[in-house]
Amino acid sequence: MLTAILFFLFAGATLTALVWSGTELMRSQEDPLADRLEELQSQAMVVAQRGATRRKGRGIDRILYLVSLVPGGDDWMRGSDRLLNRAGIRRPHALTTYVIITLWFFLTLTSVMIYLQRHNPPSSWLGGLVAAAILGFMLPKVVLQRLVKRYRRKLQEALPDTVDLLGIVLGTGLALDQAMMRVSEEMAYIYPELADEFATVVMQVRAGQERTVAFNQFVRRTGIEDIKSLAAMIVQSEKFGTSLSQALKVYADSLRERRRHRAEAAVAKAGIKMLFPIVLFILPVLFIVTLVPGIISVLNDLRTLRGGR
Repeated sequence: MLTAILFFLFAGATLTALVWSGTELMRSQEDPLADRLEELQSQAMVVAQRGATRRKGRGIDRILYLVSLVPGGDDWMRGSDRLLNRAGIRRPHALTTYVIITLWFFLTLTSVMIYLQRHNPPSSWLGGLVAAAILGFMLPKVVLQRLVKRYRRKLQEALPDTVDLLGIVLGTGLALDQAMMRVSEEMAYIYPELADEFATVVMQVRAGQERTVAFNQFVRRTGIEDIKSLAAMIVQSEKFGTSLSQALKVYADSLRERRRHRAEAAVAKAGIKMLFPIVLFILPVLFIVTLVPGIISVLNDLRTLRGGR
């Protein structure tokens, strides 16, 4: 009884920690410049914590230092930080929160497996414990990769209209920074993800960073080829002094064409994707609905014939 009570208390504390960590991780950003500066400071602190000979950090960030002491912990945190950036999650303690979620999930699954296999010999629950440990580390990464795909899809869907509007605003005579900020303000309610990215680039340039470096960081944050082409076009236009508004108009048309092709490809794949649900769920139910009444009628007739005899 005492073991069960302790287990449920631990499970409740774990659930509470996961909910709090998820809330902190997914909280919306309101000031792109402040968030970006805090992100740079946080990344600098994380890099300083990754070496065992460097300082240990302070407060909750000490967890990153402890994880860096584990073999392979540096590479895992570096990959997780890159995925968080590409998912649009760039709060100061996003990496620490993700590490806490992963560790709590890992400890929860291993504890549940130990509790369920407590009466079995060690040779039987060793495989289940290893599977629970692997699953505890893999599931948060799978969820994060899904968030990355969703964020990239939103950026790709927003890019044609945003680039077209940027070309129109540049045609009115505004400078590039003013035009990007104006587009960010106009697109904030329709495409908030890309609007925040544009605002971040503008704020970085206004803070003293070179435009080429700001656009390169924009490309690294998103990892999208279309944005890489857009950044290269803007940088080359500024370098050679060519007209950017007409080039953006042509590029927006090509982006719309790519979006139409992606939609057509998704429609073409829909029929194949629907084949498996039809075979697994719809056809068995259809067979039951059509055949079972006939089978029941035949069985009743046979029972009647046997009774008559």
